[in-house]
Amino acid sequence: MELYFVRHTSVAVPPGVCYGRTDVPLRDTFGQEAADVRARLAELLPAGTAFDHVYTSPLSRCTRLAASCGHPDAERDDRLLELDFGAWEMRAYDDIDDPRLEEWYADYLNVAPTRGESFAMQRQRVAHFLDEVRRRPWQRVGVFTHAGVVLCAELYAGHFGCDGMFGHLTPYGGVVRIDL
Repeated sequence: MELYFVRHTSVAVPPGVCYGRTDVPLRDTFGQEAADVRARLAELLPAGTAFDHVYTSPLSRCTRLAASCGHPDAERDDRLLELDFGAWEMRAYDDIDDPRLEEWYADYLNVAPTRGESFAMQRQRVAHFLDEVRRRPWQRVGVFTHAGVVLCAELYAGHFGCDGMFGHLTPYGGVVRIDL
C-alpha cells in the first residue's frame, strides 16, 4: 500500500508561537501553494491513477487543501490532528511561564505540555490509524495532515529513528510517500 502524506500549506501565525490543535488560518499565498501541491502530487502518482481513499485532519488548514486537491469529501479523522499543546496553544514560547516547559524541552518525546499530549501519545494514535488503514484493500491512500503526524508515520514505517527526527520535518505543502 502506498500512502501519500501531504502537509498543509503555510499558516498565518507569527514565528515563535506555539500552535498545534488550534484551527489557525492559512497565509494569503494559499492559492499558489495549493497549486504547487497539486503539481507535486501529479508528479508522484503513477499516470492515470488516483487515490483509492483520502483522509484528512479535521482542521481547516488540512480540509481546505484536501478540497483544493479534488477531495472535498475526504474522510476526517481526529487521529490525524497535530500535537495538542494544551495550555500552551497560541502562546509565544518566550511567554510561556510554566515549569513543565523546561521538562518538555528536556524530554519532548515523553513529557506532555500542561493539559496537552506528549509526542509518545501522538505517535500511538497515529500508529492506531496506520494499523487500521493497512488492513484496508486499498493500493493508494492520500492523507492531508500536519508535520507531527507525518513524523509519526515515518517513524512507524522505519524511515528513521527518534534521534534527529526533527531534521526530517516535512515543509509546508510537502508530500511524503510511505509504503506499507
